[in-house]
Amino acid sequence: MTLLAFLLALGVLITVHEWGHYRVAVACGVKVLTFSIGFGKPLLRWKSRQPHAGQDTEFLISLIPLGGYVKMLDENEGDVAPQDAPMAFNRQPLRVRAAIVSAGPLANLALAVCLYAVTFWVGQYETQATLAAPIAGSVAEAAGLRSGDTVLRAGTSTEDLQGIASLDALRWWLLQQAASAVYLEVQPQGKSSARVLSLPALAEDALTNTSDAWQARGFAGAWSRAVLADVHVGGAAHAAGLQRGDEVLRIEGRVVSDASTLRTMVRVSGQHEVPLPQMWDVLRAGHPLHIEVQPEQITEAAQHFGRIGAQVGEPPAKVWVQYGMWVGIDKAMVKTWEVVVMTLDMLGRLLTGHASLDNLSGPLTMADYAGRSASLGMGAYLSYLALVSVSLGVFNLLPLPVLDGGHLLYYLYEACTGYPPSPQWLDTLQRAGLALLVALMVFSVFNDLVRLGWLP
Repeated sequence: MTLLAFLLALGVLITVHEWGHYRVAVACGVKVLTFSIGFGKPLLRWKSRQPHAGQDTEFLISLIPLGGYVKMLDENEGDVAPQDAPMAFNRQPLRVRAAIVSAGPLANLALAVCLYAVTFWVGQYETQATLAAPIAGSVAEAAGLRSGDTVLRAGTSTEDLQGIASLDALRWWLLQQAASAVYLEVQPQGKSSARVLSLPALAEDALTNTSDAWQARGFAGAWSRAVLADVHVGGAAHAAGLQRGDEVLRIEGRVVSDASTLRTMVRVSGQHEVPLPQMWDVLRAGHPLHIEVQPEQITEAAQHFGRIGAQVGEPPAKVWVQYGMWVGIDKAMVKTWEVVVMTLDMLGRLLTGHASLDNLSGPLTMADYAGRSASLGMGAYLSYLALVSVSLGVFNLLPLPVLDGGHLLYYLYEACTGYPPSPQWLDTLQRAGLALLVALMVFSVFNDLVRLGWLP
């Protein structure tokens, strides 16, 4: 499933990107020689039975699916027949060449809008915006957020509070705010009245030490009851007599408000040199029980944690989220723009050292996420495709040699000086750009191997 979902994602995104280059080139009267999905040895090749005027493009599907290319007639790359010279890419005005080069990334952004719109139109179940207990000592806890609070609206001031449809929508909105102050209107569990909480702006180094603004503010995820699911035979929970369906109310007299709190308390119990026995207050089929539990101790990266050998928590509540045609299109355009801004912001923080390079992901992480999203349903998979499509479009517009943005930078130089960069400079820049891309790929694959647990 993972490999198939990944290859399908690559195929769609690469085809759309190269189709953007191809279609604008043809529309501008440039002769396209080859349209290839993938690199290396061709697996399939064909030509159109009804080609566009002056075109005789060969279409290829090649062995290595990590990219593609559109090869156009160009006097800088080989001899051109005199009758075909007007169709050569290098003979075109600067604005035409810039349009052809930028068409690929823009096609990816347009695809993202379409994919997001489809997900909004079709609708899907999303996690309800009811929050687990925030991390102790965090900004969220200090603001008064408590376990079981449901977020109704959010905004950057009390005057612009907007409705929050789900936990996914809340998390996405918070990611857009970065370190800014935010306001949340929440409804406490079991109460009919709502209250507005003010979360102050994050400290400058908060986003450097954590992966995103969600974690930096101390949000722990969706609320669910502290109920035991599978109890593993031979584990501490099984040895103590705990059973599937038991709801943990208190540990050593401390209230367990939700599954997230229970997991935290169990992990903390293993920080002692020898984990101490604990008295748990448990509700089983409506009957209260007092059970002594002796957590096990595990060690990861020289740190000690507690474990009981049981899955904790039940599936969180879901809500159905769906939008009409025009609202869906509007939200899709806004969402695409937000992803663009967030991507550029992350790149900026990486370059300035305000975010760790450990956040870079490569093809293995992409494949892993592709498989996970596909297993969650069509809506999640389309959202994943849209996110990667935006990332691909933005990345290709970066002013780096080898990328589309690098070529646009050359054209800007040509527009300012009246002549293109010299062949020597172009060759040097292309080599440097290729070396940088290879280095980024190696580093991102290394991050993937560590993230997936294949390297220590």
